[in-house]
Amino acid sequence: MVKPSRILVALTAVALLAAAGCSRSGSSGEESSASGGGNSSSSASADFGDLESVCHSGKASSAPAQGVTAGEIKVGVFTDMGFTKNPELVDAAKVFTSWCNDNGGINGRKITYNMRDAKLMEVRQRMLESCRDDFALVGGSAALDGLGVKDRLSCLLPDFPAQVDQIANAGSDLQVGGGVTAGGKYDPYTGFHQWLFKDAYPASAAAIGLINGDSPVTKVMGTAYEEALPAQGATIVYDDLYPAAGVSDWTPYAQSIKSKGVKGLIFLGDFRSLAKLEDVLTGMDYKLDWIDTNSNAYNSQFIQLAGSSLAAQHNYADISGTAPLESNLPAMKQLKDLFAKYAPGEDMTYPAVRAFGQWLLFAKSAASCGDSLTRKCLYDAGKGETAWTAGGLEAPTNLSDANFIQKCFNAEQATPQGWTTPDFKPDNGPYRCNVDPYVYKTPGGKPLTLADAGKSLSDLK
Repeated sequence: MVKPSRILVALTAVALLAAAGCSRSGSSGEESSASGGGNSSSSASADFGDLESVCHSGKASSAPAQGVTAGEIKVGVFTDMGFTKNPELVDAAKVFTSWCNDNGGINGRKITYNMRDAKLMEVRQRMLESCRDDFALVGGSAALDGLGVKDRLSCLLPDFPAQVDQIANAGSDLQVGGGVTAGGKYDPYTGFHQWLFKDAYPASAAAIGLINGDSPVTKVMGTAYEEALPAQGATIVYDDLYPAAGVSDWTPYAQSIKSKGVKGLIFLGDFRSLAKLEDVLTGMDYKLDWIDTNSNAYNSQFIQLAGSSLAAQHNYADISGTAPLESNLPAMKQLKDLFAKYAPGEDMTYPAVRAFGQWLLFAKSAASCGDSLTRKCLYDAGKGETAWTAGGLEAPTNLSDANFIQKCFNAEQATPQGWTTPDFKPDNGPYRCNVDPYVYKTPGGKPLTLADAGKSLSDLK
């Protein structure tokens, strides 16, 4: 999800409202380095999903780029863990590098990673450190990621992000994957919302409500919906902001939603606040046709917090063409096994799945370069993928086409028993890929380019 984007009260919300980099337990947040553990005799298969021999031994002998030696590849992983106390992106890095190194690394080079903990407000500091030491960025994210893009482009650092948040970083140059297509020029939730208000609950189209946390992250998304939804046949009858740090009493908001007759509610904010709002709505015996929770809520915590409201309200989340955590797809089963082996006791979350997919893309691209592993070769290889699925974890994406528009989506529903997959009429495995997304007439900004940093693609070596 691309959510373009300080007062301390709003800062807490920025971290909570950004869909990526919000992970779980903590460390001091200082830069750290880690490498895979174990040994090859105890390794799992080097295949992942339909990707064969992702990692393997070899005879690398050169040191062709910063962060690359004959025996090691050093990459950076961005996170806000020092602020959020959430480790999921670091968990994903640990699992992938441990598994990959147990299988010989990338052509014999072991992968090590530096945790670049931005702690919300230190994006530029961590980016400058990464520019000094790392070969590339892989599987990370930061809520205020736009603050470091110009520095990254100035030092020609490729980025394989788990997810991006601010528009300056959404499809910026030297970026590969990360769920962003067409530079954030279209509404990626078109299919999901049309399924809700045209197919599943057609009566709701005449009474859509929007409620946003009052922060730069979500206000931009709210403005985009104000354009996109009416153009798709929906009528917005309620559009409100709530203080980004949350409110002590959600009754006034619930009363407004009820008085406006809202049938379908899009909530752009922290799932903890949504659970409180739903508790008040349910207590008032006001039941909406549907609530778009946003993918921040796609976790077990929301199920626990929303509690009995889940039996009364219909909560859905679009997980943007990523395999559901509860699915029995071979790739998802294999990923669960790897987490159980290399990060026992840690949650395998939605952002961790996205991060792991980017690690796979990085490894496949790097391996194709052989001994001559340069940034240019890595970037070109990644951008050469025309139907990338992360071994079966994602809907196909053409990474070679800067104007590629992802037409696939998939929905999840929160129930008292947990998250399940509703019948949203999938037509391509677990995804539905038959909707043309709405293209914004007034984009909320544009991603940074190499030219903005005084560079060009010819500078990449």
